[in-house]
Amino acid sequence: MTVPGRRSSTFTRLLRHGFTDPSGAERLLDVAELSALRGDPVLLDALGATADPDLALRGLVRLVEAQPEEQRQTLTATLLAAKPFRDRLLGVLGASEALADHLARHPRDWQALVTYEAADLHPGVAEFERDLAEATDPVSLRIAYRRCLLAIAARDVCGTTDVAQAAAELADLATATLRAALSIARAAAPADAAHCRLAVIAMGKCGGHELNYVSDVDVIFVAEPVEGADEGKAIQAATRLASHLMRICSETTVEGTIWPVDANLRPEGRNGPLVRTLSSHLAYYQRWAKTWEFQALLKARAVAGDPELGAAYIDAVSPLVWQAAERENFVADVQKMRRRVVDNIPVAQVERELKLGPGGLRDVEFAVQLLQLVHGRGDATLHSGTTLDALRSLAAGGYVGRLDAAQLDEAYRFLRAMEHRIQLYRLRRTHLVPEDESDLRRLGRSLGLRTDPVAELNKEWKRHAAVVRRLHEKLFYRPLLDAVAQLTPGETRLSPKAAGQRLEALGYADPVAALRHLEALASGVTRKAAIQRTLLPVLLGWFADSADPDAGLLGFRKVSDALGKTPWYLRLLRDEGAAAENLARVLSAGRLAPDLLLRAPEAVAILGAPEGLEPRGRDHLEQEILAAVGRADDAEQAVTAARGVRRRELFRTAAADIIGSYGTEDSPRELDPGALVDRVGQALTDLNAATIAGALRAAVRAGWGDTLPTRFAVIGMGRFGGHELGYGSDADVLFVHEPREGVDEQEAARAANRVVAEMRRLLQVPTADPPLMIDADLRPEGKSGPLVRTLKSYEAYYRRWSLVWESQALLRAEFMAGDEELGGRFLELIDPLRYPAEGLGEDAVREIRRLKARMETERLPRGADPTLHTKLGRGGLSDVEWTVQLLQMRHGWAEPGLRTTRTREALAAAQAARLIPTEEAQTLDEAWVLASRVRNAVMLVRGRPGDTFPSDGRELAAVGRYLGYGPGRVGEMVDDYRRITRRARAVVDELFYGA
Repeated sequence: MTVPGRRSSTFTRLLRHGFTDPSGAERLLDVAELSALRGDPVLLDALGATADPDLALRGLVRLVEAQPEEQRQTLTATLLAAKPFRDRLLGVLGASEALADHLARHPRDWQALVTYEAADLHPGVAEFERDLAEATDPVSLRIAYRRCLLAIAARDVCGTTDVAQAAAELADLATATLRAALSIARAAAPADAAHCRLAVIAMGKCGGHELNYVSDVDVIFVAEPVEGADEGKAIQAATRLASHLMRICSETTVEGTIWPVDANLRPEGRNGPLVRTLSSHLAYYQRWAKTWEFQALLKARAVAGDPELGAAYIDAVSPLVWQAAERENFVADVQKMRRRVVDNIPVAQVERELKLGPGGLRDVEFAVQLLQLVHGRGDATLHSGTTLDALRSLAAGGYVGRLDAAQLDEAYRFLRAMEHRIQLYRLRRTHLVPEDESDLRRLGRSLGLRTDPVAELNKEWKRHAAVVRRLHEKLFYRPLLDAVAQLTPGETRLSPKAAGQRLEALGYADPVAALRHLEALASGVTRKAAIQRTLLPVLLGWFADSADPDAGLLGFRKVSDALGKTPWYLRLLRDEGAAAENLARVLSAGRLAPDLLLRAPEAVAILGAPEGLEPRGRDHLEQEILAAVGRADDAEQAVTAARGVRRRELFRTAAADIIGSYGTEDSPRELDPGALVDRVGQALTDLNAATIAGALRAAVRAGWGDTLPTRFAVIGMGRFGGHELGYGSDADVLFVHEPREGVDEQEAARAANRVVAEMRRLLQVPTADPPLMIDADLRPEGKSGPLVRTLKSYEAYYRRWSLVWESQALLRAEFMAGDEELGGRFLELIDPLRYPAEGLGEDAVREIRRLKARMETERLPRGADPTLHTKLGRGGLSDVEWTVQLLQMRHGWAEPGLRTTRTREALAAAQAARLIPTEEAQTLDEAWVLASRVRNAVMLVRGRPGDTFPSDGRELAAVGRYLGYGPGRVGEMVDDYRRITRRARAVVDELFYGA
């Protein structure tokens, strides 16, 4: 019986030693074999030093109770007498519930923790092979493996080894285990063993000598027939041996699993043969292998089986690894691999992922491997499969700054230590940081954080992850600047050749020119150069993410040359993170937006203002333009001001479109493609309408003062009237006038024609600003008819001569500028034409179909692919628009929703009115939006309009990026376009042609 006072004293001491359940601990200490140790400060101090004293005590009680009677006294005596053994045993019991279970099942295995007493003794493969030598079957191998694992874990948790040494020991143990498993497989099938030479090549972390406690062991099997044996039969025999080896290690028994053996990194993955000859491996790698496969081979190491064959395999594939950066698709593959890291993370786990999450282990490993592939071509010191060794070599060679390398080394070690401790607890394969408070407490204490384990753990984890999150800036981009910028004396410098290699690997087509730009931007000791050196590492990464990094860097240099002395410019980019990223995206997306920006570089301020990318409304634009026109001295000055506003707003619209299509790190794409098209069409329509209003005001003021002798209105037609303008669209218009009271009709007509001629001249005068082309060819009688008509003349023409195609064209008519009342009366005049009472007659329907068929055969440019022409091709804009317009003319008189100039609105109204099934309406809408986006993309990328995909590879890739297709996916983009428009054409055939 325990004295109450003594119990209270013990309770307090247990709390002080870190027990969270002192009452439970007191009960456990009452076990007969431990009761004598109850008050022993040595035992309590040792338990208090563990990651989880409660867990350690429970494991100790289980171990003692599992001992044979004659061994209990020996265990407790050794526990008290030998401090290294005591620390190791209790350290393991306090960190690993799974190893405590093993000791309870195999109570004599505690003696393995006495074996390696010397702090400087680190066993290698030979020692582990000796410890596994008596294993003759899978069960005994599992037991022996766990016994070795127990010793590794003991040295690890006690700090005898660091995390890198522990990982290396785990890899050595895996090597010895693979050899033992192969020996068991050979003994079970001696005939197979006699027919072949089999080598096991370790890959991944095992190959890199940096294995986790619980991880798949990635391998590749290579085999050759013994002399005189048939190759086919030898490969079959080797396959049976390899399969047996995998089962021995992977199958689960009461002793658990050693680890899964994963052979999916072999040629063709799980679809390829498990075992190949060396020549078969080489043939695959030389003809079919992808870049990521060479990256994986960087860690290849022969570990088991025939040593000569394993060495021959490594010698044969190694040169291929160090040529990977010269492959034509290297950049695209690298970018794809970078994105795969993020894509593989379940959204619910991203914040807890140590391996794949932002600032995780994979970030460091990937960046180190990438630098090895780029620079290892000419530097054999980088040929290491071990991450930390490679990082040290990169720093020694000047490819990574020494301070950067030291910080990443520290961060990587901490994150790997976290991963090890998480896995060690239950020996489960996981990379997730636990959420339970007690688990976090044990994890923090196991890493030496004792004051406030949970808070300290989170703080340290986030600190190290933040370092790693900057790894691409620190490891990949900043040394590029060190190659061209002034450095402190004695600092190791990336050579110009190595800097050029790195730029080439990032996708820069002209590394020499890129280095010149970097030198111009970052050299010197001025404040401007210092800020540029801070900005450029990040910008280089954003440029590299685009289809044309060279254009992005060149554009940035030009903008910086123009604005570098402006105090707000660099401050904006430095202090407003969104501004810098937005600028990088805009400059590298194509020619149109940079050309607009370089004509007035101060517009870069738009990219930093919170509301900067929001399109300006029609009223706001018209008010600004008319005010500028009112301040001008003459018409040319006035329209120059109006065109300057238009250029600025074109840039705003293009920038918003590019950024909205790409998204940014802080703001992923929010609008769907249809909304993006609508926003661009509306913004450009408002902008052109306001510009035309300004030109009209300027022309009237120059010739007549405040009042034109005739009332005058501009009617938008085509895509202009439909609010569906693209970047390359002209402004289709009709001009209508009506003489003022008392004004002679001829005088009014002369005034109207003069004002039109002056407007067109002013809007097309060669200047730094893009012209606004006005097209009036949709007027009555086309190019042969008068440019301007009175309202009465239009009325007479439409009453007597109008053709069905003209009525169809009037579906897009909408007032844009000038006399609004006159414009309204014009629209009233044409409504009966475009929405005829009782709909179109059959003759008119046949005429529209005939015209459409004729247009398809006659207007498609010679040599154009009809499946890829966005305007006149199969399922393109014309197909969808004519189908919708036919529905409008047939049913607009009865369905008010169809009385709109906008294609998508009319299509939605037709669907709501059940004139077209929902699925077919969605098919047409998808094709129309896609075709519109392709046209916009072509103009943004090339700086000139086009109705089909570019033939140039970089331009085509840039169009793909705008449409949401990543690197290397242009073929998929074109296939998707053909598929979507083919489906749309089938709907057109049914609805329009009645097929």
